[in-house]
Amino acid sequence: MKKLYNILTMAMLAVFTLSFTGCDDDEYIARTLEGTWKGDMYVSTYWNNQYYDASYTEICFLRDPYTYSSGDGYWVDYYDNYYWGGYDYIANHIHWEVYSGRIRIQFIEDNEYVEIYDYRLTDDYFTGSIYVGNQRRDFSLYHVSSPNWGNYHWGYDYYDRYYYSNQNGIGMYKAPKAPAADKPKRVFRDRDND
Repeated sequence: MKKLYNILTMAMLAVFTLSFTGCDDDEYIARTLEGTWKGDMYVSTYWNNQYYDASYTEICFLRDPYTYSSGDGYWVDYYDNYYWGGYDYIANHIHWEVYSGRIRIQFIEDNEYVEIYDYRLTDDYFTGSIYVGNQRRDFSLYHVSSPNWGNYHWGYDYYDRYYYSNQNGIGMYKAPKAPAADKPKRVFRDRDND
């Protein structure tokens, strides 16, 4: 009986030890997601009553060291031969969080959200579906190194009006915005049904 008691005690101790040292799933996802990803998000921009398809997208997820499953970063869509005020990209700061396996991304300058919850994430590849309202779009990204994200004009606004910030995000200045119809707008659409 004493031997059985010792075996049960050791088994319970092992279970408690694993439960206290195991990583939370959201924290694990956030840790794997951290970094810069590049590829096709199948993003388009709507501007001047016309759609323009992005060539590729670059997203950087920087993890908050105090919350472990959320953070900030940036999302940049690049376009071939399309220019808005001399720039061939649209850049936004983002805030992101992982909650119950879902990845929620807020575009700071646009104050819009997207969610990712059907995905496959490894150290090298991030594929799946992104949801904007009732719309679903597939994406495929690969892991790359981080660029100097202080080089972008954040929250581009047409007619030479921009949101400015320094590299550390301190001292943000918000210039007057042009009417919403004049600003290029990121859209997630089905390109096959145009």
